Amino acid sequence: MTKIRTAAVIGSGVMGSGIAAHLANVGIPVLLLDMVPTGLLPQEESAGLTLEHPKVRNRLAVNAMDKLKKTNPAPLYSEAFIDRIMPGNLEDDLAKLGNVDWIIEVIVENLQAKQQLISRIEKVWKPGTIVSSNTSGISIHAMIEQASDVFKKHFLGTHFFNPPRYMKLLEVIPSEHTDPAIVSLMTEFCEKKLGKGVVQAKDTPNFIANRIGTYGLLVTLREMLANGYSVEEVDAVTGPAMGRPKSATFRTLDLVGLDTFVHVANNVFGLVDDPGEKEVFDTPAILKTMVEKGWIGEKMGQGFYKKVKSDAGKEIQALDLNSMAYAASRKISSASLEAAKQAKGTSGKLKALLGAKDRYSELAWNILKPVLLYSAAKLDEIADSIVEMDNALKWGFNWDLGPFETWDAIGLKRSVERMEAEGSEVPEWVKAWIAAGNDSFYKNKDGQSFYYLKNEYRGIEARPEMISLAALKQQNKVIRSNSGANLIDIGDGVACLEFQSPNNAIGGDILTMIQQSVDEVRSNYRGLVVANEGKNFCVGANLMLLLMEAQDGEWDEVDGIIRLFQNSMMKLKSLDKPVVAAPHKMTLGGGVEACMPADQIIFSSETYYGLVEVGVGLIPAGGGCKELALRASSLVRDPEVDLQPWINASFETVAMAKVSTSGHDTKRLGYMRPQDTVVINPDHRIYEAKQAVLRMDAAGYTPPAVKKIRVVGETGKAVMQVGAYSMKQGGYISDHDVLIANKLAHVLAGGKVPAGTLVTEQYLLDLEREAFLSLCGELKTQQRMQYMLSKGKPLRN
Repeated sequence: MTKIRTAAVIGSGVMGSGIAAHLANVGIPVLLLDMVPTGLLPQEESAGLTLEHPKVRNRLAVNAMDKLKKTNPAPLYSEAFIDRIMPGNLEDDLAKLGNVDWIIEVIVENLQAKQQLISRIEKVWKPGTIVSSNTSGISIHAMIEQASDVFKKHFLGTHFFNPPRYMKLLEVIPSEHTDPAIVSLMTEFCEKKLGKGVVQAKDTPNFIANRIGTYGLLVTLREMLANGYSVEEVDAVTGPAMGRPKSATFRTLDLVGLDTFVHVANNVFGLVDDPGEKEVFDTPAILKTMVEKGWIGEKMGQGFYKKVKSDAGKEIQALDLNSMAYAASRKISSASLEAAKQAKGTSGKLKALLGAKDRYSELAWNILKPVLLYSAAKLDEIADSIVEMDNALKWGFNWDLGPFETWDAIGLKRSVERMEAEGSEVPEWVKAWIAAGNDSFYKNKDGQSFYYLKNEYRGIEARPEMISLAALKQQNKVIRSNSGANLIDIGDGVACLEFQSPNNAIGGDILTMIQQSVDEVRSNYRGLVVANEGKNFCVGANLMLLLMEAQDGEWDEVDGIIRLFQNSMMKLKSLDKPVVAAPHKMTLGGGVEACMPADQIIFSSETYYGLVEVGVGLIPAGGGCKELALRASSLVRDPEVDLQPWINASFETVAMAKVSTSGHDTKRLGYMRPQDTVVINPDHRIYEAKQAVLRMDAAGYTPPAVKKIRVVGETGKAVMQVGAYSMKQGGYISDHDVLIANKLAHVLAGGKVPAGTLVTEQYLLDLEREAFLSLCGELKTQQRMQYMLSKGKPLRN
């Protein structure tokens, strides 16, 4: 792991610059090289530059870095990390490759071009340096045919998926010459340092994910053309109803780019010999036509879908493949789709969809069947195990279940019987496996997980850094439980509080479990981790409950809810055992307030964290305002130093509902404390949180002393209110926004007291609660709450 400290990326296109950005994200200085331009741009000529000027010679890499700062979603965890990338070119800076630990080739997908570049790299290569290609399907062996034996040992494929920051999958592809120690090092490095899900693929056309995924997309397109389904119908079936992303089939193709997809398909077509397989990968005429027309997806404004602006707003139109004309996209519904929507879990959705026996059920089966059979037929050829294949499709194509997990979900034996009854050829190894009395490829027994490997069940190795709450619950490790949360024993005397309500929204059940967990941990455990494995950590408090009580005028009930929230957070904060929160993805409003009492927060790299209550016409009232005031007071201990700049920053962050774009970005917004950290691999965050608890316990943990809070008082409040007034005069915010901002300023300033007054935490909590209650009574706030619940986005009234 200490071997790779610096890197170089050759090729500054979208993929190359994205890989460079992610290396910079994790603290690795990286050299970004590209070709020297052969001509001057008009602006370079007007500036008097020549082809020999460094600005011209490094232009491609420099421009790519500029785009990194503007790209959305952001390739960088923090814009400041761009300083870890050094631009250069392949003529002036080639020799610098001898000073790095890892060289990544990310140039055009052309074998001859890659061979020529690798020959140039080897001339300046320092023995021991790892060299890899980011190819999506070109043979690793073919690239290095002319290289020396020692160079071949250090060469392999490292196939990132786009965008590199966000896509979990990284395929490691060794050649027959690659040193196994290099493969092990890269697997560990890419998982731990880069946060990737690594699968080892064989050096076959398009490796694993693109081989199976492309096959599935082509099968889907052919089924659509053969049986007259529309673009909208296919996407309605091949999205969440089948455990696939909302982008389904054709929105995914538009995002990838039809030109890119055709290139990937052609790669397999040109390299396989089996006539049946070759036929599937022969690009359908409709795709060729669309590429010729330039209808290649989002990057050109149209593909299978396009957005059209009109007086009524934006309209999504879908392509009719018969007329080649666009028309307003239709919403598709049927009994099978509704049944899938109502079913729980991906297995339940698939069974409901396939069991309905209607037109869409038939489409789903006719798409799924060939993919399962093809995956089984390609096992051993493209991967060593079903686990590698399943993970590749889950991490690379965002499927909920890989092909073999899907087969188990729909019933292995029953589905094979149907396949054979329909005349399909099932691989012999699958039939032999069933004949031996097995009815699944995976199984769990006595808390141990097993998978099919070479005609027997092989145990899945338990890895300490991969703590699975789902697996622990199956092993009866639940200490306490209610409808909203669980307290789980995660070993070594540490418990984990897991939210499990819809969207992990905080209601009375979670708050009750927090209080019970504090009592349990105080008596029987060394410390507490607050984490879960939901899609998001927590999207806030139970807004529906609050709105219902407010509309009914049940103010004592609303007051009770807020008091329970505040008391639960204070009880968590006062626990005399270490508490570590490990949030991930969306962590908003009350989710942030549930983390703030922790002694340490371990953010996942992809944590979108912020107090966003103003979006629904409220202010934080679960301790969020109080904690921000406390942090400012703690940071500025000298009573002679003005607190106002720190409070102003917090006011702006909350009033504008700013949300971090990453775990690292929480520092920019003032949410990260010195003791808080970021873990890159989200699968490791619960383990890292547990280790933090154990370290604090071993060091003789004592809870932080209760401190009074120095506040900016009425004069500081006035400063914030002037800011809000200026925003209103500029037309940026509404009258109701001003009202909310004034309430927020009142709380953050400490109310009607002189500047420098010392107040208690409870005093600020009371201010929070009073402001929150008064805003709940405002009609415009209730309208904002209703709009958020129905539309999923804020209303600015």
